[in-house]
Amino acid sequence: MSKLDLESVKANSRGLRGPIPDELQQPADHFGDEAISLLKFHGVYQQDNRDARKTARERGLAERDFSFMVRTKNPGGFLPAPFYLAVDRLADAFGNGTIRLTTRGGLQLHGVRKSNLRDVIAQINAHLGSTLGACGDINRNVMAAPFPFASAPYVAARTAAREIAELLTPHATAYYEIWQDGEVVHSTETPDEPIYGSVFLPRKFKIAVAVPGDNSVDVYTNDLGVVPLVDAAGTLLGFDLTVGGGLGMTHGKTATYPRLADEFAFVPAARLLDAVRAIVIVQRDHGDRTNRRHARLKYLIADHGLAWFRERVEAQAGFALERWRPLPRWESPQFLGWNAAGDGSWFYGVSIASGRVGGVLKRALRDIVTELGCDLIATPDQNLLLTGVAGDAKVRVDAILARHAIAGPEALSAREKVALACPALPTCGLALAESERVLPAIVARIDAVLARLNLAADPITIRMTGCPNGCARPYMGEIGIVGVSADRYTLYLGGNAASTRLNRVYREGVRAAEVADVLTPLFARWASERTMGEAFGDFCLRTAWERIAS
Repeated sequence: MSKLDLESVKANSRGLRGPIPDELQQPADHFGDEAISLLKFHGVYQQDNRDARKTARERGLAERDFSFMVRTKNPGGFLPAPFYLAVDRLADAFGNGTIRLTTRGGLQLHGVRKSNLRDVIAQINAHLGSTLGACGDINRNVMAAPFPFASAPYVAARTAAREIAELLTPHATAYYEIWQDGEVVHSTETPDEPIYGSVFLPRKFKIAVAVPGDNSVDVYTNDLGVVPLVDAAGTLLGFDLTVGGGLGMTHGKTATYPRLADEFAFVPAARLLDAVRAIVIVQRDHGDRTNRRHARLKYLIADHGLAWFRERVEAQAGFALERWRPLPRWESPQFLGWNAAGDGSWFYGVSIASGRVGGVLKRALRDIVTELGCDLIATPDQNLLLTGVAGDAKVRVDAILARHAIAGPEALSAREKVALACPALPTCGLALAESERVLPAIVARIDAVLARLNLAADPITIRMTGCPNGCARPYMGEIGIVGVSADRYTLYLGGNAASTRLNRVYREGVRAAEVADVLTPLFARWASERTMGEAFGDFCLRTAWERIAS
């Protein structure tokens, strides 16, 4: 389907209905192109098992094994206990038995069949969840600094994420009609969308709410970043805003590129939502609708400049934006294991490799949530936080983890704790190469090299994706690994742990099994030439790039 067709499909969709209701009733195990493009707004992606596709091709069969990924929208990564337990059950009953934590704090179910989509989405909604707006040309899941501390900045971040998510949730009644057996499935009504309009946004829009000093949300990689500022007494003063971040690119298309957000403005607390609304509307009205590769807010700002963008946001909002206020130095904490929340309760950070919850870990988490009734938070680095645990209940959590032989964070290497990967093959239709399935072996090889060089205790952020779209934010990693074709990757170096700078291309055409070997000479130089405490990404940035690449 062409790019211009997608704009027409949205305009003529009758509030995101399109052919979805009719095709949902048909016996075919998949949808047509028009419905596929609209299903994304409902949190659904059509996929097929690409491992099975290869097998079918070898046997001379043409049929694909179609299934669906269902993604939830959970502002701030908040997962109420009833919701999480419902998703756990749905994964077993209708999915592939696993839950996938996204790098934006939502959950994904893979392997759902078309005939079960309505049941799955209805059950998610019945248990305090939603999939509306988890995908599509719309505001995606609003991230927030995930740690459930009781301090004023963290409370403000959580509150802002919820309010922004509510503001930017589409009014689409079609969602409830289709997935929750509404009365008017075939309505021709097009609901009023005061922010999105009839054609919604030119492309997806991403928002994250950070906390001063805590950049666990990678705020500079978002279309819009929000940072609450409080005074010494804990009073909320307002919010710093960043605009124009985004990581997606296309191999071989130099007009596409990752971009860090600009530090844009400060707004008083009472005007945050007005500013957010204005920014989204300016992107709606001026974003490129002829070239989807050029449609994100980052390109609008890069093409016209920040001053131009500010003028239009102020005109739309009806008030002048204030100057950006300086912030403390950024870090990206994790808080694995036990941590005091500051209100008398505790939370436990569970490290989850590539965000994949399955097998014994899935059973352990189910037992904990069932027994304690604790809510969870999905973090931007694909981990889970068990929250609201009373001090005298910590021993019960520890006992359940021990019973299932779930090791604590001390059992992980410094690289394993911070590694990220996208799902890639076999489910993602955009994947050019493996990611989630091969990253553990890559990290293990790197760990072995670093151990020989007495660098085992030094963390290095490693982020891997099977394509250049950047879902696991590889262009921010100290080591970024981006799939180009079957078992061929481009290596990027020079990001930092605080996620405040982009990395750079180091080597192209590297096989997964070669990554550690390619980097070994550089690790050796880091061990012998680093300054006191110098991180790997900082060493790469400081050392002349031509010398590093030689």
